[in-house]
Amino acid sequence: MGDQTAMLLRDRSTAEGYVVSICFKHGPPRRYGVELEWTVHHADDPARPLDRPVLRRALRSHAPATLAPYDTPAPLRHGSIVTVEPGGQVELSTAPHDSVAGLLHATTRDVDQVSALLADAGLVRGDQAVDAHRPPTRLLQTPRYSTMEAAFDRIGSHGSRMMCSTAGLQVCLDVGTADRLPARWAALNGLGPVMIALFANSAAVDENGEAWESARMRSVLGTDSCRSLPLPTTDDPAAAWAAHVLDTPLLCLRRPGPCWDAPPGVTFADWIDGALPTPPTTDDLDYHLSTLFPPVRPRGYFEVRYLDAQPDRAWVTPVVLLTALMADERTVDTVVEATARLSGRWYAAARQGLAHPDIAAAAHQVLDLGVTALDGLHLPAPVAAQVLTDLGNRRSALTPTKR
Repeated sequence: MGDQTAMLLRDRSTAEGYVVSICFKHGPPRRYGVELEWTVHHADDPARPLDRPVLRRALRSHAPATLAPYDTPAPLRHGSIVTVEPGGQVELSTAPHDSVAGLLHATTRDVDQVSALLADAGLVRGDQAVDAHRPPTRLLQTPRYSTMEAAFDRIGSHGSRMMCSTAGLQVCLDVGTADRLPARWAALNGLGPVMIALFANSAAVDENGEAWESARMRSVLGTDSCRSLPLPTTDDPAAAWAAHVLDTPLLCLRRPGPCWDAPPGVTFADWIDGALPTPPTTDDLDYHLSTLFPPVRPRGYFEVRYLDAQPDRAWVTPVVLLTALMADERTVDTVVEATARLSGRWYAAARQGLAHPDIAAAAHQVLDLGVTALDGLHLPAPVAAQVLTDLGNRRSALTPTKR
């Protein structure tokens, strides 16, 4: 199963070098992408369960292989690809764009197309990042998702909720030049608690009676610590990531049949060292990489995964803010300074949001930096004006006592 031409991996250093080569592709940052997820509901009764045939018919020729395994899915009119998450959440993944303005234009129109397809089938996109109407229920019955859910259930309830009941907003940015990698890595991770708090859209009370501003992020962080927690800031993010990948236990072991369970506790490094009957290949390592999902995931570019899905067109503001903050390296350095004191505040951001004084103080600085950096994106005037208004409203909501 997998790529039969893949290279065998017989030592750790070769595997780590491979991870670095595919996860950190260097060059001047110039491309942008977005992945938008939504829970999906029946318009007449949002609590009624979805089923695969209804969703497949709704997405028509754009339905992914998990719904229509014998068809080749067609991209949307402006190039985005539609996929479906385990609980039936619909995801739109854009093509890379060379300008933020072009990205926003194409994505907006592809979102409108998806919304129209769903509406024709009596379905609507959810406006929150956690399904408030249905319990976590897996719609897709695949060996991968069955194995993942079983493994996460042994840890607790967060994994099933994350897989089946949450929706995120992911922003994709180029890694940048090799000399700027540590700063850009530090900035994106440092921004995590601020952006979680500023754009939390999944307020809920958990089973212990604790209130969370971002219940989605609470579920993600609690799913499986070796896969979902952020990596520490370091002067060599590539080496740290490669080591982490190899030292993480296998989640799935692909084989014929429905059971893909992996031997408990066996890491990818153990596999290289002979823990399994046959040595792994680069294709196996590619698959293993797909089972790790920290808040900032290197995939040749940086996939920023910590934002909640936003209602309607509100996704534009966090996308613009994040891309503006990362567009100029001087701003990147200032972001690192502004967010340095937030190390380890991920749970605090998910729970307290902007009520946390250190996060609120950093949010003031981040918003000011974003407003200043916005001109560098050369957005159409109406888009820039709307984003500036939204950022101004969010800044005004930060009271002086939170600074």
